[in-house]
Amino acid sequence: MIRSLRVRLMLAATTLAILFMLALLPAMQGAFSLALQDSIEQRLASDVTTLISAARIEKQKLQMPDLLPDEKFNLPDSRLLGYIFDREGQLVWRSRATQEEHINYRPRYDGRGNEFAKIREDNGNEFFVYDVEVKLLGGKSAAYSFVALQPMREYNMTLAGLREKLYLGFGAALSVLLALLWLGLTWGLRALRRLSQELDQIESGELESLSEEHPRELLRLTGSLNRLLRSEREQRSRYRDSLDDLAHSLKTPLAVLQGVSEGMAQRPQDREQARVLQSQIERMNQQISYQLQRASLRKSGLVRHQVELRPVLDSLCSTLDKVYRDKQVQVVIDVPQFSHVPIEQGALLELLGNLLENAYRLCLSQVRISLRRGGQGIEVSVEDDGPGVPSDQRARILQRGERLDRQHPGQGIGLAVVQDIIQSYDAEMTLGDSALGGASFRIHFPPQ
Repeated sequence: MIRSLRVRLMLAATTLAILFMLALLPAMQGAFSLALQDSIEQRLASDVTTLISAARIEKQKLQMPDLLPDEKFNLPDSRLLGYIFDREGQLVWRSRATQEEHINYRPRYDGRGNEFAKIREDNGNEFFVYDVEVKLLGGKSAAYSFVALQPMREYNMTLAGLREKLYLGFGAALSVLLALLWLGLTWGLRALRRLSQELDQIESGELESLSEEHPRELLRLTGSLNRLLRSEREQRSRYRDSLDDLAHSLKTPLAVLQGVSEGMAQRPQDREQARVLQSQIERMNQQISYQLQRASLRKSGLVRHQVELRPVLDSLCSTLDKVYRDKQVQVVIDVPQFSHVPIEQGALLELLGNLLENAYRLCLSQVRISLRRGGQGIEVSVEDDGPGVPSDQRARILQRGERLDRQHPGQGIGLAVVQDIIQSYDAEMTLGDSALGGASFRIHFPPQ
């Protein structure tokens, strides 16, 4: 499928132009052929008139001078042939050029006056024939057919030359027309290309809205997109403000409950209730944090983010090296410089932070992060040399929002957030075995 609008229009215009010229070419050839035949007919009519003006009737017989006024009849190698037939179709005179020609033409003296036709001999030669019936010559009664013939060789050669010139001329005209069409389409679609560039700038965050400098036909589209962008930003802002207000409003009752549980823990008879209350408060804190992260780390509709991966990895690994200093984890970062991934900065930090924290915590001594780019998109891998994940547990772990450990509530929230982030950005995460011996989490981002 052709995805370029300009290429589609160009192919359609090219097809129509070729079809038009293919239809015009035989029409022009036919018109030229008719015009050329009319010219030949007029010339042959003039030649027959010359024969008629030179003929005389003496003693009931046709007399023709030795030399005719038209020199073409007097030349032995002339391409103009002249014949005179009587009423019965018998040949009574022929011009000098007919001595070597054997024409099987026999006129019918039927009172039609004159006739222009084409004849074809058995040997393949073709001729134009102009036949005039005469009843009076010099005021005397006569019944003769004056015939002038001209070979069609010159006519066919002229048509062949015209056809070749038409092909060359139409080919050159088509090339010029296609070049002009390409330039015209390029100029005409420049507005769409400018709109596409502005959309790219909006996706990358360089612009906040589309400009108004577009053709009238696109203003409704740009206006609708600007309203959508503005509504999205306002809704996103209200959403985040509401989340912040919710988190802030929940801090006070949770703090009160925390104080109550601490007070209850001071009384020996209430310590068990205080322990249950404290665990529920911690669970509520984790659930609130999890739901806030899920809601806030969502991809915006029209803005396409691009974050350089290497600086984020360096920052996270530096922090985790300090946390797991006693473990002396060896980290290999196989990521080319200036490699970008299509995700927001905060979402990328949350995603890689959870995966790397799990890798640091579960590995024996090695962690490897790699990036591969291809026609199918971008793949980021986080591997370790730890115990890995049993194959019968991988599907459960990769389920959206599934906890890693159901026996201890609140555990595994990090991976649940990772799965939510991945699905928000139309990505896909797979879990397999690493060449290091442990688990390998692979995140595949589709091509942009």
